[in-house]
Amino acid sequence: MESSCLLAFCLLTPLWAQPAGLTLSVPSPPWPSPGACGNPRSMCSLFCPAEQRGPPTRGINLSQGEAGLPASPLVLYPWRQQAGPSRVKRAWVIPPISVSENHKRIPHLLVQIKSDKQLPGGVIYSIKGPGVDEEPLGIFSIDKLSGKVFLNTMLDREKNDRFRLRAFALDLGGATLEDPTDLEIVVVDQNDNRPLFQQDVFTGHVVEGAVPGTYVLKAEATDADDPDTDNAALRYSILEQGSAGLFSINETTGEIRTVQVGLDREVVSVYNLTLQVADMSGDGLTTTATAVIYVDDINDNPPEFTKPEFSLEVLENTSGVDIGRLLVHDKDLPGSPNWLARFTILEGDPDGAFAIRTDPRTNDGVLSMVKALDHEGRDHFTLTVSVQNQNQLHPSAPQTTRALAMVQVQVQDVNEAPFFPENPRLVSVEEGAPPGTELTTFSASDPDTRQPQALSYSLAYDPADWLLLDPRSGRVQTKRALPGRSPFLQGSCYTAVILASDNADPPRTATGTLSIEIVEVNDHGPALLPLAGVVCSEPSKGRGLLLSAMDEDLPPHAEPFHFHLSPDAPQLAHNWSLSQLNATHAVLAVLVPVPTGLHSLPLLLSDSGKPRQQRAQLLNVSVCPCDEGGSCQASAEAASTAGAGLSFGALMIILSSIILLLSLALLAAVRERCLRRPRHEGLLGSSQDDLRDNILNYDEQGGGEEDQGAYDINQLRNPDFFPPACPRGKQPTRRDAPYSYATPPYPRKLPASPSDIEDFINEGLEAADSDPNVPPYDTALIYDCEGSGSVAGSLSSIVSSLTDGDQDYDYLSEWGPRFRRLADLYGH
Repeated sequence: MESSCLLAFCLLTPLWAQPAGLTLSVPSPPWPSPGACGNPRSMCSLFCPAEQRGPPTRGINLSQGEAGLPASPLVLYPWRQQAGPSRVKRAWVIPPISVSENHKRIPHLLVQIKSDKQLPGGVIYSIKGPGVDEEPLGIFSIDKLSGKVFLNTMLDREKNDRFRLRAFALDLGGATLEDPTDLEIVVVDQNDNRPLFQQDVFTGHVVEGAVPGTYVLKAEATDADDPDTDNAALRYSILEQGSAGLFSINETTGEIRTVQVGLDREVVSVYNLTLQVADMSGDGLTTTATAVIYVDDINDNPPEFTKPEFSLEVLENTSGVDIGRLLVHDKDLPGSPNWLARFTILEGDPDGAFAIRTDPRTNDGVLSMVKALDHEGRDHFTLTVSVQNQNQLHPSAPQTTRALAMVQVQVQDVNEAPFFPENPRLVSVEEGAPPGTELTTFSASDPDTRQPQALSYSLAYDPADWLLLDPRSGRVQTKRALPGRSPFLQGSCYTAVILASDNADPPRTATGTLSIEIVEVNDHGPALLPLAGVVCSEPSKGRGLLLSAMDEDLPPHAEPFHFHLSPDAPQLAHNWSLSQLNATHAVLAVLVPVPTGLHSLPLLLSDSGKPRQQRAQLLNVSVCPCDEGGSCQASAEAASTAGAGLSFGALMIILSSIILLLSLALLAAVRERCLRRPRHEGLLGSSQDDLRDNILNYDEQGGGEEDQGAYDINQLRNPDFFPPACPRGKQPTRRDAPYSYATPPYPRKLPASPSDIEDFINEGLEAADSDPNVPPYDTALIYDCEGSGSVAGSLSSIVSSLTDGDQDYDYLSEWGPRFRRLADLYGH
């Protein structure tokens, strides 16, 4: 083949067809055959390596002339010496130059181009195009003096399969000697890419029992090599599929089909095949992949009971409960319709008291009670149950009868729980109903008629504590007035749960739900909004005053609202108009010019409830003159009028009075501050027995100053230990006490015996409560923090707790011998 192609090339390009322009010299081309290279007169020998050529012939050597001298153009092209008219030169077409990809001898000489216009050494050669001055750069280069074209890097046909370059010949001055010549370089493919499967794992499905030749899946692979060569000619095969050999693959298309019968999902459900693809028509590079073939199930196995008879028990008076399971076995795929069972009760249940369903997770038959059974009426049932698949059996499956089982159900006698005949019960009551309003009697019944038992009732759920329940009769009353709005209401209903229990051992209970609907009552009239406004004094200016109303009731006892001028003042209708705007708004406007100033208009508002509620409201309207845009000018004019009417002397008097008042207030504050004297002495003096926590004086803010002075702990001490500065019989004056009240008698008589100390304390408490000079008053006092971690307790008043039982008086024993008796009397 190679020799034939080369011979055709030589015949198509005779020697005299070569142009007088650029010529081509190819080193060691692969085209000529050894026979052609051995013939010295063959034109194809021009492309042969020097060692394969025959003896040189005159005029044919392209590099040297006779005697080794440089060949002249006449020697290189002897046909130019022919006499007669010259032939018109035809363009030279350079055949593509082939070079193998991954060529490792770099740089590699591809071709040499020459021009016959000037002697050697006087021509500058260059090439342009992809691989030279265009991307990818630097692949090809040319020796500008010799015209040799070199390959500078390895090529990859998968990236670039050919390059088209342009060759140029210039003289030393830069003038063009020849027309540019196209130079095409073809990259010859090598088998340097393995074929690749499009997936690592191929998945397919085939039904069990499929006939031979059934299509399963198609494995596809690709090869990056030249698709027109054997480098990309792929062949598929199965390397491993187990001992059964049930599948085959088309070596050219990759389709996998069944080749024989025997697919049974109950035996083997999944097949794993190892696939291989090779290029070079199966003799080249290889790659493997996996094919996973799932065998799809068909309904070829009927379900069967695990045993022929089942025994179950059920309590009487129970319904809606499961009493047992009937176990079955099916070889088909679990979870599929071919596996799912369907149960039927054939005999033994004439009243339909039982029901059986299929558990989709386990495929068991679940027997449940639909109707409650009575042990006294019938205590035993024998049921006949059948099972079959929900889907029909496949025609290939053996035809068998449905599986049957006997179910023995024993009804057990138990203490029957009471029940509420009406559950839940719905009652209605108007909002605001007074406490003690009877709502209903929510009573239960005992089904055990042979031995009736006494029932008792209790509230199991009453979240707002609104109800009272009679434990014997079940009568429900209100504990307090029921509000119409509460977070415990869902919509307008309040839900409570009541328990009824019998006196059996053990007792049985029943739960009843009581739903109380609180009916909305129209007990509020609408309120006017706003209560004051401004209107223009002239009817043609302004838009009037927009009024609205708000009602605490809910629809239908609220809007639409009705606005009217009070009928008690009929003269208002001559000057004012009140028109309804919508269901909740109205517009007040003047009918005639009205004097400026404040006007009080009595209005009458009513809602749409039954019965209708009315409310009289007083609307304060400020009438002012308005500009053309309807804006009131009363404030600006009043200010300007007031400023114009006051003289300079009057203004100075007003300012002086204000300054004098501020000065007096400042002096009073300074004097009060100076009169305060800090306390530096201890509260207990020098007494060693009267030990307790000290009260520390901190920076005082607000009422904290008054509080420290008011709670002077010296009042708790024995009057005999008062300092001489405060004579007996006179109470110290307090800065925070009102000076207008009389001073109570002081001191009181001490108790004669410890048994009278309770009366002594009660008398002191009563005196303190009735003494207006002793704080705390009904004011908000601000106390400073005494620091963290203090061991002292809170200084609450004597009546801060509800009862004496809430107080722990054991700490009095730590105050010294004076208080140990108190600790013994009131301590635990």
